[in-house]
Amino acid sequence: MNVLILAPHTDDGELGCGGTINRMTSHGHNVYYAAFSAAKNLIVNEKLPIPIDTLEKEVARATKILGIPEQNLKIYDFPSRNFLQHRQEILDTMVLLNKRIKPDLVFLPSTSETHQDHQVVSDEGFRAFKKTTIFGYELPWNNLSFKADVFITLEEEQVQKKVESILQYKSQSHRDYLSEDFFRCLATVRGIQVGVPHAEAFEVIRLIVGKNMLWL
Repeated sequence: MNVLILAPHTDDGELGCGGTINRMTSHGHNVYYAAFSAAKNLIVNEKLPIPIDTLEKEVARATKILGIPEQNLKIYDFPSRNFLQHRQEILDTMVLLNKRIKPDLVFLPSTSETHQDHQVVSDEGFRAFKKTTIFGYELPWNNLSFKADVFITLEEEQVQKKVESILQYKSQSHRDYLSEDFFRCLATVRGIQVGVPHAEAFEVIRLIVGKNMLWL
């Protein structure tokens, strides 16, 4: 399959579905990752003490660990926290991605997201890819609620790869959810729900059976 990860910011894909990404690359699927912001505007405007390309370098290292080829990573420069003002440009970008990649499966933020940028990517992602199977990934600190409709089981190695990828974001290490313990606990909780050691859960936004889907 061709699989596309839509990440509002340069760590959201790993946080939401890093284990699944590694599972799919390990099984030979073509995985593409589109990050819509590397927060350059925040680094400049808030005078953060890090180089302006810090997050770009971190996402490159993180996605490499998960098995995504360098040429399948695309980083855009939409201003963080201001996606609403660029909604149409973001939709146009997604439409072009759809034409170029022709994904069989798209992962994007869930429909219950409360972060303004994530809401835009979720809404515009459905418009751009509504003829494609779409799964919404969970980011519990942003979700008002979450419908765990699909569980993708993970091996210990895939959980470890997810953790390793997340730990590449040293510039974000001050965030309380960016920890190995948190993601291991979440993978365990989702696994217990379906009787396996580890899993990631997703909201089904659209499911098209028989179109190069089923299964991962």
